[in-house]
Amino acid sequence: MNSKDNRKFPRQPREREHPRQTDNVLFGVSPVLEALRADPRRVDRVMIAQGAKEARLSEVIDLARSNSVPFTRVAREALAKFADRGANLQGVVAFVSPAEYAQVDEIFENCGETPLIVVLDGVEDPRNFGAIIRTAECANADGIVIPDRRSVGLTDTVAKASAGAVEHLRVAKTQNLNRFIDDLKKRDIWVVGTSVDAEMSYDQWDWTRPSALILGGEGRGLHRLVAENCDVLVKIPMYGKIDSLNVSVASGVILFEAQRQRRSVKV
Repeated sequence: MNSKDNRKFPRQPREREHPRQTDNVLFGVSPVLEALRADPRRVDRVMIAQGAKEARLSEVIDLARSNSVPFTRVAREALAKFADRGANLQGVVAFVSPAEYAQVDEIFENCGETPLIVVLDGVEDPRNFGAIIRTAECANADGIVIPDRRSVGLTDTVAKASAGAVEHLRVAKTQNLNRFIDDLKKRDIWVVGTSVDAEMSYDQWDWTRPSALILGGEGRGLHRLVAENCDVLVKIPMYGKIDSLNVSVASGVILFEAQRQRRSVKV
């Protein structure tokens, strides 16, 4: 083999690992505007490049603000990872849920005779959220309500982790969690929060009553004001060296206890 044949072959370009525009990640002013106009409930958040001057971006901001869609300004370079090299982002990216959100009123309107609603106070891990959706559907809960900020939305990872349950259980957003708790009370639904410091065990509560189970975020639990607004706080007793369960596991323990009590009353 001569020296010419011994030369190195040119390195092949590496495949770009960042996602292309899909139904869940939109970029460019027109696609983002259309999503905000058509169904803003499915838009989880919008990112806008710092210093972007295009006049139509003000319309994106106005629509996001008027529909309570969170939006943030980030460095232009931070947006590039959401598109193929050379794509024209036009300074904006939107993240759209793969499933449709319900209205809060839809959950109330479709509750059974004894409502059982799950409320999540800042759950941020998509796999946990997906597992909770699956558990809540299997336990025949009437729906899940999440805050529209500081909480994971209906992302593709959430949908996959729910194993299809997201198609069968209503999930709604609320702008103000404490105001929603007040609404629950006005409808004679007991608000039951979870806390490792609670005195009452979860199986001591009468789950045959109309109830809303409030679960806190990973590692932090309920926000102080949310905990104070609950009618009662319950805990799952721990018998090992770890003082708490994963939030998705805790949801299963409590929701199936609720259904156990309700079935025993019907027998």
